[in-house]
Amino acid sequence: MQSNEQAKPLPYNDPAHWDKMVAAYEAQSQPFTTLFANAAVARLPIGASSKVIDVATGTGAAALAAARTGAAVTAIDFSAGMVARVRAHARPNIEARQMDGQALDLPDAAFDAAVSIFGVMLFPDWRAGLREMARVTRSGGSAAIAVWKSADGAAVHLLLAQIIRRLYPDHVTPMPCTGLAELADPTRLATAVIAAGFADPVVTEITHDFTLKVANPADIDKLFEFMPHWSGLDAGQSAAVARALRSEIEQRRTGDSFAIPSTALIATAQRT
Repeated sequence: MQSNEQAKPLPYNDPAHWDKMVAAYEAQSQPFTTLFANAAVARLPIGASSKVIDVATGTGAAALAAARTGAAVTAIDFSAGMVARVRAHARPNIEARQMDGQALDLPDAAFDAAVSIFGVMLFPDWRAGLREMARVTRSGGSAAIAVWKSADGAAVHLLLAQIIRRLYPDHVTPMPCTGLAELADPTRLATAVIAAGFADPVVTEITHDFTLKVANPADIDKLFEFMPHWSGLDAGQSAAVARALRSEIEQRRTGDSFAIPSTALIATAQRT
């Protein structure tokens, strides 16, 4: 599976894809992912004397949550645009660095805790990402890893995949990342965390609504641009899925908002 991903890079594995998404991600996704980031960080025994690494920080939801405890946070991402946005928060106890989470340029046992919120699951080699989190965490330290419970992800990605599957049950949609499917199960997630070098994992299931603003229909169309599910359809299929999505939104919207329940698994564990 890894060789196929390397032969045909997916948008999720391209830093330039995320560079383009900084503003949209911060506006649309960060308010949502912050709910899960806060829950994950709250499960870590960290405080003012702690050193924390946030792997695949994005626009910094988990880094900000950890920084509020007083911890010194190193936030890493392979996207220069995301790193620049985290630096723009100008938090004195957050250092943002551009870095590959599969091969961290950091010493062993440098942190008291490691966190990744919907990040490592997107890596081409997600096992290496988990191992690197373990390597840089000291013995007795802790980790919190959030993944989606569905291989289709969450929010609009999840809804779009459900609609495509309903309309075209024989259509094979591109799998964004193998880690999405592999880790979308509590037992497999716990097993992967142990294999990486952690112990005693506890997996908690948390659900929050993704609230999509639907006042402007043109904004809905913009959601499709970077989605692998959408890019795998022909013109006729795309039009049919768009109609079905709009119909579902109209039936279930509340005012200018449309809620998409999305469930995450949060694994916490100790470094052996």
